[in-house]
Amino acid sequence: MTGVPSPLGQASPAELKERNEAEREGAPFLVYRDEAAAQRIVTLKPTVAELTVGRDPSTDIHLEWDEQASRLHARLEQIGLQWTLVDDGMSTNGSFVNGERLHGRHRLADGDLLRFGTTVVLFRSPGRGIGGPTAVAPEDAELHVSEAQRRVLVALCRPYKNSPAFATPATNQQIADELVLSLDAIKSHMRALFARFGLDDLPQNEKRVRLVERALQTGTVSEHEL
Repeated sequence: MTGVPSPLGQASPAELKERNEAEREGAPFLVYRDEAAAQRIVTLKPTVAELTVGRDPSTDIHLEWDEQASRLHARLEQIGLQWTLVDDGMSTNGSFVNGERLHGRHRLADGDLLRFGTTVVLFRSPGRGIGGPTAVAPEDAELHVSEAQRRVLVALCRPYKNSPAFATPATNQQIADELVLSLDAIKSHMRALFARFGLDDLPQNEKRVRLVERALQTGTVSEHEL
């Protein structure tokens, strides 16, 4: 069975509109793709304390197409104003957060990538990040990025070619090696790109993933360039 495409892949204008509308509502939500690569968005309502994930028809997030997901795979629990992911051994193949296998409970942060079986799910909490909601980059962002910065973006996004489920952004050293530039030059470009795409207020470990998402969503980097 082939993996379901990552939610960080190229999104259509209609899908981007749907995501932006969910962001404006301010409530946490999940973004993923089904077996037909159609985007699905699940809003995590404040009145709901728990959501279950799995292949069983009774689960709230029903991954019926994913043969590597367990019938009852994991659950999302709301504690106060925070959402947590819980997998205390209920799944056969495990649950993953940003590529790391989960053991027990993990408090979710805006931009976390979750994986159940082969299905990758993006967790968004737009109203609860540092400094408030992350600014949405304008659709013509690529017009205001220099050619040198765009080359850095392409190298950063390259591991996402064909939307592999386990992809992580390229490191500064990998980008420097590819572009034959100094590490300091890459760091300077990255700082400028974080500012350009409105990501300065995010925690450091989230900035790179969100930059990849913005670059692909806005068309600044296209899939055929990866």
